[in-house]
Amino acid sequence: MTTIMPQSELVRRAAAYVAAGLAEKGRAGLYALLDDAAMRFNLTPLDQQALERLFATPSGEHPAMPSPMGD
Repeated sequence: MTTIMPQSELVRRAAAYVAAGLAEKGRAGLYALLDDAAMRFNLTPLDQQALERLFATPSGEHPAMPSPMGD
């Protein structure tokens, strides 16, 4: 019997899949991992973009936050 999974759970599983792939293969294969996760976990384009923003930015930086030095 098939169970229906909430979209938020699919996004969490996709994020874990990408994180594990990055730990194994490094950042060189990031976009291939994101594409694979989007297909494997049936993500919407919006969810895929959110994952890309999450993993494409360096740790500790947020693309929408200004620099604390005022740059």
